[in-house]
Amino acid sequence: MTLIHLVRHGRAAAGWDVDPDPALDDIGQRQALAAAETLAALAPCTVVSSPLRRCRETAQPLAERWVTTPIIEPRVAEIPSPEGIPMSERVDWLRAAMQGTWTDMGERYTTYRDTVVAALDELPGDAVVFSHFVAINVVIGAALGDDRLVIRSLDNCSITVVDVTDGVVRLVSGGHEADTLIR
Repeated sequence: MTLIHLVRHGRAAAGWDVDPDPALDDIGQRQALAAAETLAALAPCTVVSSPLRRCRETAQPLAERWVTTPIIEPRVAEIPSPEGIPMSERVDWLRAAMQGTWTDMGERYTTYRDTVVAALDELPGDAVVFSHFVAINVVIGAALGDDRLVIRSLDNCSITVVDVTDGVVRLVSGGHEADTLIR
């Protein structure tokens, strides 16, 4: 049994339609510190982060506290936007996509979904994984057998806990939900 704490990144300084890799804003920095405080007692544990800046910055306070370096895992990164879509249209595309299912999205996106789960299954032991709204919903969907893109409206720095054993994902506890802006 591998217990994985999935942390959605803190609030970003810019929207997904403005900056492809924004930093955290001041609120996001405070959220990251609060998440580190909440997770501190889990040590020692592997720390994994999406390569995107908002996740790396969210992981940093916990990594510093545990005196470790996060493993950068591209497979837990943000859902890729369609090829050739202008940045200014990404939020509208994502809002529409979030109303549907992975199957409706096609092979590129079912492959993304499957690789997120595979990345967690390959972790050698308990871990804290800093990731994204949609990627964490992938894991929740795997646990519940639900093909929808969005199952929970996860707040920034919410912590979702899953048990992954031999490729089977079980939801232990869902992260805090809030009305969220896709930023």
